[in-house]
Amino acid sequence: MQALWMLLGAAFFATMGVCVKYGSAHFNSAELVFYRGVVGFIFLTAIARQQKVSLRTQYLGMHAWRAVVGVTSLSAWFFAISQLPLATAMTLNYMSSVWIAAFIVGGSLINWNPKTDASPWSQGPLAAAVLAGFAGVVMVLRPTMAQDQIYAGLIGLMSGFFAAFAYMQVTALGRVGEPETRTVFYFSIGTILAGVLGMAFMGVSTWEWGHAIWLLPVGVFASLGQLCLTRAYSQGATLVVANLQYSGIVFAALYSLLLFGDDIPLIGWAGMALITVSGIAATLLRARAAPQTPAEEH
Repeated sequence: MQALWMLLGAAFFATMGVCVKYGSAHFNSAELVFYRGVVGFIFLTAIARQQKVSLRTQYLGMHAWRAVVGVTSLSAWFFAISQLPLATAMTLNYMSSVWIAAFIVGGSLINWNPKTDASPWSQGPLAAAVLAGFAGVVMVLRPTMAQDQIYAGLIGLMSGFFAAFAYMQVTALGRVGEPETRTVFYFSIGTILAGVLGMAFMGVSTWEWGHAIWLLPVGVFASLGQLCLTRAYSQGATLVVANLQYSGIVFAALYSLLLFGDDIPLIGWAGMALITVSGIAATLLRARAAPQTPAEEH
């Protein structure tokens, strides 16, 4: 059953991406981030009351840092979705697992002590997964370069980079006993504040109810996806559900083809497949090096 929760969560996140793509035709990325935060704030407040989870925290600084890196990732991802095929933007965001593996390999090499530590070659398989992931990125970005979308592609890659930092901060918050509901609640506050700040620079679009209909499902599907993900991690085998999150790329690819008619060259699809495989491999290989916790909130 836990595997079904993860598959459902991945479908919700991909569907959120569809709403973001439609909404981005009428609202800028700062507005989308703001309204996603507002809906999430209301949703999580109601869930916290139902679960009788206190929203007070002793770790405000940790939540603040998690919000900063998480909102940066979210903003970059929303921008990438607005400019790139949905499947491409989703894949670049899912590079977070490969980035974390890269951090682990880099940290091992920097801190390696030849007198007390095992040979750095022990990290060879993980390093190979990282290199394969970045090879996949090059393949994914080649079509964007041909279509003058390299800037959006790099922003999408940055979304995965900051998602990795947010993932690690979620891990740290879990270690100090912060419940997921509280963590996501403070993240929602961060998205609201970031959205307001962004709109101060980017402006506010003309409000039309026919266009605004896309704003509500962005927050709803994101919140539903996070709840499903949390249920999967709380009940299931961690590595199984961690790898099933990559099904979100499959859902996004189907949406890209069926709803948007995206023309992605074969090398782009091959790059997505390589990133997916390398991400799964990195997750398996770093299982002993880093504890598994729920993935980054979108």
